[in-house]
Amino acid sequence: MSSNSVSRQVVSPSLVPLAQALAALVGGMALFIFLLIAVAISFNVVYAGRIYPGLSVGGVDLSGLSPSEAAARLSERLAYPQTGKIVFQDGGKVRMVKPSEVGLFLDAENSALAAYSTGRSGWPWTRLSAQFDAWYTRTDLPPVLVYDQRMAQQYLGNLASELDRPTIEASLKVNGVDVTVTAGQVGRALDVPATLASLETQLHSLSDGIIPVKVVETPPAIMDANQQAEIARKILSAPLNLAVTKAQPGDPGPWAFAPAKLAEMLAIERVETSQGARYQVGLNTEKLRPFLDELASKLGRAPEDARFTFNDNTRQLDLIEHAINGRTLDVEASLQAINQKLGQGEHNIGLVVNLATPAVGDDVTAQKLGIQALVSSQTTYFYGSSAARIHNIKVASGRFHGVLVPPGGVFSMAQMMGDVSLDSGYAEALIIYGNRTIKGVGGGVCQVSTTLFRTVFFGGYPIVERYSHAYRVGYYEQTPSGSDNPNMAGMDATVFVPVVDFKFKNNSPYWLLMETYATKTSLTWKFYSTSDGRKVDWDTSGVQNVVESPAPLYQENPNLAKGQIRQVDWAAQGADVIVTRNVTRGGQVITADQFSTHYLPWQAVFEYGPGTSIPNE
Repeated sequence: MSSNSVSRQVVSPSLVPLAQALAALVGGMALFIFLLIAVAISFNVVYAGRIYPGLSVGGVDLSGLSPSEAAARLSERLAYPQTGKIVFQDGGKVRMVKPSEVGLFLDAENSALAAYSTGRSGWPWTRLSAQFDAWYTRTDLPPVLVYDQRMAQQYLGNLASELDRPTIEASLKVNGVDVTVTAGQVGRALDVPATLASLETQLHSLSDGIIPVKVVETPPAIMDANQQAEIARKILSAPLNLAVTKAQPGDPGPWAFAPAKLAEMLAIERVETSQGARYQVGLNTEKLRPFLDELASKLGRAPEDARFTFNDNTRQLDLIEHAINGRTLDVEASLQAINQKLGQGEHNIGLVVNLATPAVGDDVTAQKLGIQALVSSQTTYFYGSSAARIHNIKVASGRFHGVLVPPGGVFSMAQMMGDVSLDSGYAEALIIYGNRTIKGVGGGVCQVSTTLFRTVFFGGYPIVERYSHAYRVGYYEQTPSGSDNPNMAGMDATVFVPVVDFKFKNNSPYWLLMETYATKTSLTWKFYSTSDGRKVDWDTSGVQNVVESPAPLYQENPNLAKGQIRQVDWAAQGADVIVTRNVTRGGQVITADQFSTHYLPWQAVFEYGPGTSIPNE
C-alpha cells in the first residue's frame, strides 16, 4: 500500500438499530416536553386572571373564578362573623353575640387573592406542582380573618359591669333598742383575660360555641352577723340589775340600768380570730368602769381582827367584837361577768367580790397569841376640858380598845383611827392649826396620841414616828390631882390625820393587846402581852431655854358687843426639852433613843366688840 492512501472506518452493522432507537427516544421525549409545555401554556392561558381549579377557601370552591368573583362568593358563603353564635354562660344566665360583635371579620378580598396567588409564585416547576396538586388533590386554604381584640375587650368590659358586684361585709347596727342586720355579699369580678383567651379559641374555630365566663369570687370576712345580733337583742331585752354578792346590812344597791341606757353603752367591735373575723357584742367596759370604780371605794373594806379584852381573873381573852372579813370589789372580773351573762340572756347579775380573812378570828386564845399579863400602862389627865373635848377623847380612844398588834408589826395610829370628821362622830373643840389655837373637828385627839406615846415609851417599844405639839399644852403635864408636873414636858405626841401620824413597832415575839379606858378626867391605855424581860430607864433635861410669851394680841370681832372681850388663845412659854430612853434586856441595850422637843412661845389672843376699850392700850 502506498504512503498517500487514506484510511477508512468501518461501522459494524450491529450498531445501526441502537442508534436509531436512541434517536427515536430523544425525539419522543422532546415531543413530550413540547406538548407538556404547550399544555401548561394553554392551561395558564385558559386560567389567566382566574383561580386555578381545585382551589377553595374555607371549604368554598373558587375554581375558575376571578379574584373579585371569588371575594363575592366568599362573602356570601362564609357568613360566620355575621351569622355565628357565641354564647357566654354565667351559671343559669346566658348572653349570645355574633362573632362580628366581638371583633371577628372575614377579609374576602385577601382570602380570594390568596387563592388566586396559589400556583403563581416561585420557580416554574414549583408553580406547576402547586397547580397540579390543586387540580389533582384539591387545596383548601384557610380564610383570612381580621380580629379586633379591642372590640372583644370592650364587650367583656360591658359584660363585667353587669356581672361584677362588690364584696359587702355583714353589718350590725343598733337604733335605740332595735337591732338590725345586713347580710354580707360575696364579691364577683369577671376574669377578663381568661374569658378573652377562651373567646379567641372559639372564634378561630369558626363555629358556634358556649363560653363559660371566668368569674373570681371574693367572700367577705364576715358573711353573717345574725348570731351577734341575737346577743345584742338579748342584752337589750330587759333592764340590767346589779347587786353585791353576799351583801351585808347597810350595803348599797341593787342598781338598775334600763335597756335605753344599755344601748348607749353597747359596743360592737370587729375582732380578728384564728377562725377569721367576727363581731363581738357587749357593753363598753370603759363606760361602765367609772360606776364600778366608785362603787369599789364604797364597798372596799380591809379585814378586821376580832377584838378582845384580857380577863385578869381567868387570864383568857374575852371577845368584845367579832372578826370581820375584808372585802374588795373585783372590777375587772365583774365587767367580764356582766358581759358574759348578758350575752347569755341573764339580767340579774351579782358583782364579783373577793373576801379576805382576818389574821385573828373569834376563836383565838390568849395562849396562841402569847398574851399572859399587863406589860405597860399609862394614864393622862385632862381636868378642865370642855364637854366636846371629853367626847372626842372617848370617841378616839374607843377606836383602839381591844386592838391587836402582831409580832414585828408597825402600828399606825392615824390608819387605825381613820376619818376624823363630824360624820364619823367627832365634835368641834380647840385644836392647834398653824400658829393659832382654833376651834376644829377632833379637838382632844392629841390627848389620845399622847397617852399612847407614853404607854409605848414606858413599855420599851421602838417609836417609828412621833411629832410634838407647837407649844406646851397644860393637859399633857397634869398629875392625878390636876396640878402641873413639868417633868412631863416633852412627853406629848400629836396626830393630825392623815398628815401627821404616830407609829411604833411591836419588836417582841408576842402579840400585843391594847385596851383604853376614858373617864371625864382621865384616859388609861394598857398593853397586854408577854414580858420578855425588857427594862426602861429614862431621863429628862427638864424645861430649858425658856422664852416668855409675847404680849397679848387684841383683835376686833364685829360679832361681839361693845365692851365684850373674849379670850380665844392662851399664852405659853417657849422652851426646849430633851428626853432620853434606854431599853435593856439582860443587861444589854436593845433600844436607845432621844426625843428633842422645841416649844414655841405662844401669844394670848383676845377678841373684842367694836367700841370696846382695850386694857393697857
